[in-house]
Amino acid sequence: MMENLEASNLSSRACLARNSRGRTRPEEQCFIRTCFQRDSDRILHSESFRRLKHKTQVFLSPTNDHFRTRMTHTLEVVGISRCIARSLRLNENLAEAIALGHDLGHTPFGHAGEQVLSEFSENGFHHSMHGVRVVTALEKNGEGLNLSFEVIDGIAKHSKGRKGAILVSEDDPPVTQEGQIVRISDLVAYINHDIDDAMRAGLIHLKDLPKSAVKLLGDRQSQRIHGMVKDVISNSVDSENISMSPEVLEETENLRSFLYGKVYPRPEIEEEVEKSKKLLRQMGQWFLDNPEDLYKRIKRPIPPNQSFRQTLVDYLASMTDDFAMRVFQELFIPHYSLDATLVKAS
Repeated sequence: MMENLEASNLSSRACLARNSRGRTRPEEQCFIRTCFQRDSDRILHSESFRRLKHKTQVFLSPTNDHFRTRMTHTLEVVGISRCIARSLRLNENLAEAIALGHDLGHTPFGHAGEQVLSEFSENGFHHSMHGVRVVTALEKNGEGLNLSFEVIDGIAKHSKGRKGAILVSEDDPPVTQEGQIVRISDLVAYINHDIDDAMRAGLIHLKDLPKSAVKLLGDRQSQRIHGMVKDVISNSVDSENISMSPEVLEETENLRSFLYGKVYPRPEIEEEVEKSKKLLRQMGQWFLDNPEDLYKRIKRPIPPNQSFRQTLVDYLASMTDDFAMRVFQELFIPHYSLDATLVKAS
């Protein structure tokens, strides 16, 4: 019934569940959910998804409860993605599944952690590709979540790099328009909530934002998101690509450049970033020098042909910010555990 509803209601450009390229390991279909709905549930109930609530978005270990984390960022991307997919009559369930899983490969301490793990990895490290590893090789004690091809593709190709919101000229875009939706929704979400968090922290003020962007998109976060989403929908109807109009894209990139030029390099952020890098480097080196200590901490099966460095990268990448700091404290901060009777006698 659900697949028939998709076929009758969705656009010809939508990726229908019945047309999915399937899973690596074939499974019997769920009698209620389509394959993409099932993928959303698998991600939602995974350990790696739960850990996102304690992973940094921009501000490390904030004391203010209202700063974004990787989980709240993910949920904002889900909301934006579903809105765009619904408006374009694309597959909302597929967009939701990709959005829920798009940041599962992130390290502790945000992109700072990603840079350090690139130093330890044999083949470099990028959170999007590690996200694929999480859902295919690490979750469920090494079995993976066995997600649909289209969801894994969307996770792998969600990252924008230096190209921002431009998709048309890319050599290897997502195979579905739903994957393109998540990619641009991620951009809309993080630009706006990073500005909002920076204002909340008192690092910037409205007057600091590019005036042309404020004039076109508004002076409030809700106005800017509404304007960007409306523009994406209007510009993507009956198109092969999910994209913004040139005018809105230019101002979106202005806001993005503002963040990279005026917010992320701020001393208040950069000093904590450098501390987190040192913490991860020191832990990584400890485990390289003491491999037996790492092996005893890992509870899941380790493939017999897997290199030690890959095992190390997997372990460090799985950490939340809080857990990384607790392990660091255990390894490098003295602990005084005198016998209680000796303390009493003294």
